[in-house]
Amino acid sequence: SLLQEKMPTDYLGYAFGALVAAGGAMGYVKKRSVPSLVAGLTFGGLAAAGAYHASANPDTPYVGAGVSAALAGVMGARAAKSGALMPGGLIALLALGMLGRYSQAFYQGQGNK
Repeated sequence: SLLQEKMPTDYLGYAFGALVAAGGAMGYVKKRSVPSLVAGLTFGGLAAAGAYHASANPDTPYVGAGVSAALAGVMGARAAKSGALMPGGLIALLALGMLGRYSQAFYQGQGNK
């Protein structure tokens, strides 16, 4: 339909948000870490909000790009400090991938104008 062509759903962004939230929940279940739970649910929710924003504004996914950049920085720093890939490094790599994807959308969006 015309609406779907105008507003492609950012399924990957929603999946990323769900994965971040699930990671926070796992941190709570495994280590009773309330900060992991709060951060996971917060950033997972923000990533889902970013996916919603990217679905509505495919050429300017500011929210998703910002959340991805923040997560890549924070989780990348945690992974570098701990020297462990899981869970921080994995989330940082996925966040970098999402940032790259959103950056490509900005770049392609500029070409449409």
